[in-house]
Amino acid sequence: MSQTSALGAPATRTPEAPNDADDLRRLTALMTLFSPSFPIGGFAWSHGLESAIREGRVEDAATTRDWIAFLLAHGSGWTDAVLFAEAWRASSSNDTSRLREANALALALPGAAERRLESEHLGEAFCRASLPWRGDMPAMRDRAIAYAIAAGWLAAKLDLPLQASLAAFLNGFVSNLVQAASRLVPLGQSEAVQILHDLSEKIVASAREASGASLDDLGSAALVSDIAAMRHETLQPRLFRS
Repeated sequence: MSQTSALGAPATRTPEAPNDADDLRRLTALMTLFSPSFPIGGFAWSHGLESAIREGRVEDAATTRDWIAFLLAHGSGWTDAVLFAEAWRASSSNDTSRLREANALALALPGAAERRLESEHLGEAFCRASLPWRGDMPAMRDRAIAYAIAAGWLAAKLDLPLQASLAAFLNGFVSNLVQAASRLVPLGQSEAVQILHDLSEKIVASAREASGASLDDLGSAALVSDIAAMRHETLQPRLFRS
């Protein structure tokens, strides 16, 4: 049966190629699993940003953008991306020992107690929320799992490309921090969107670099962010858990 398009010309339907269907399936999985609205409670954590704002280190759109950009390139955003890639490779090769070692490292690396709690709580929530996609995860059952490790493991199990998965994961990281800044600085909606736009290339760059990195490339120079996370542990009153 022929159909007519909105412009009045005959519309032609062509069967979708299997590869296109697979690509769309992967895309929808990425958009869902790493969306800021995926129910893992990311909105409750500021990653130390709240104390940085309270101390005047972050005070407007420009300083918010620069703070997050540094984390992507030289701080926790970078280390989580490398750990995500390590978990993805361990999952791809069904290497349980490698996955456990990566998880132990991921839980040992945070420089503040709240940062570790954030990673654990987000990892646990991600495992619960992603149950329809992941099924069981016997290698990590009955133990704490870092968010980056859980996310990388599942991305490989779903046959999601590493670079695209990293970009989606980091985009979620950035989006949660921008949302926190929107409440605390505060930022207007247009300013928040501009920050997301400005950081898109840095997200892509970090994803590409991390996809080719190994655990030897782990390292952080974001000392001010780490100190802010430590100071947040005694900050009162506060809106966020980290």
